[in-house]
Amino acid sequence: MVQFRVAVIADLVDSKSISDRRSAQATIAAAFGRVDAAVPHDQPLRATVGDEFQAVYTTIARALEATLLARLALPAGLDCRFGLGLGEVIDVGDGVAGAVQDGSGWWRARDAINQAHAREDSRTPSVRAWFRAGDGDVATEALVNAYLLARDHVVGSMTERSRRLVFGSMLGSSQGDLADAEGITQSAVSQSLRRSGGASLMASIEQLRAGGL
Repeated sequence: MVQFRVAVIADLVDSKSISDRRSAQATIAAAFGRVDAAVPHDQPLRATVGDEFQAVYTTIARALEATLLARLALPAGLDCRFGLGLGEVIDVGDGVAGAVQDGSGWWRARDAINQAHAREDSRTPSVRAWFRAGDGDVATEALVNAYLLARDHVVGSMTERSRRLVFGSMLGSSQGDLADAEGITQSAVSQSLRRSGGASLMASIEQLRAGGL
């Protein structure tokens, strides 16, 4: 029996407008390192060619959690879009950066990131991620993409501080510790999590985990 996994392709939004690519790449690598430490993965979020990163996860829920954390971890001025593909991830050889892979998971991830880009340029500019599961799982694909549409709108509307607070909360920091780091009160942290939609994002991840997606 073939075990499907979730291949993830990420690229930088408006990468041509970034003046200091070396600094930006280091910032992204550090942020993604924190994501890798928080979410179990088959392969970590690693740079490949140009402004592209790739990762592999065993479940859809883990891929969704990792891509959410990745957006929250990035500072103002840096953002990523993601393509998630459910399918086969097959090692077909060895390259200088590790195993060379192929399979339907990667084909669908590539199609998904192209879809995210196209939708971002049309009626839904807040879109930063899309999911493809193949023709045999239309219901799951529709449900995940409905979640991503809502999730990306919420994240795109957040302030930089709100993103930091949600990211820290998802990594297990207490509201007191987050308040100290931001120089605000614990009550202000709690209010921010509710008003920004951060509390709902965290609850959605809990539901995805519990549902075994």
